Amino acid sequence: MRYFLSLAIILSALWLGISGVYKPVILALGAASVLLVVWLSARMEVVGTEHNPAVYSWRLPVYWGWLVWQIVMANVHIARLVLQPQRIRPRVIRAPVPHKTPVAKVTYANSITLTPGTITLRLEADFVDVHAIDDHSAAGIEGGGMAAKVSWLERGREID
Repeated sequence: MRYFLSLAIILSALWLGISGVYKPVILALGAASVLLVVWLSARMEVVGTEHNPAVYSWRLPVYWGWLVWQIVMANVHIARLVLQPQRIRPRVIRAPVPHKTPVAKVTYANSITLTPGTITLRLEADFVDVHAIDDHSAAGIEGGGMAAKVSWLERGREID
């Protein structure tokens, strides 16, 4: 029950923060959507000890801030590539996935795709295939920085 309560609290805070409108009708719609998502999560059995929404606590906003910064830097890099197209050398790389839980693996793959210049093509149990637009974008994945950050988000420590 506490997992569903923590999910409801997190979703409510997210709804209130994103909507910015505090009229009764909007609040009622927000409450209804939060209840619907919590009910669907219970029916799909996606919330529990392994997928505890409160486990990320303060780490989740820190990770989001880091990811937004990575997206901004990647956008600047892509803008430079547009001005110098001769530097574009697309390639597909295979990188290890050091994460154990499905949530961490999907978070890693989605974070790669959200970052301009890289797209996750395939996610398997222990590797990910990524299309990178150039060597600089590929180096960001091959270096393992994003994988380490996702591990930190999930476990609270960097991987060695």
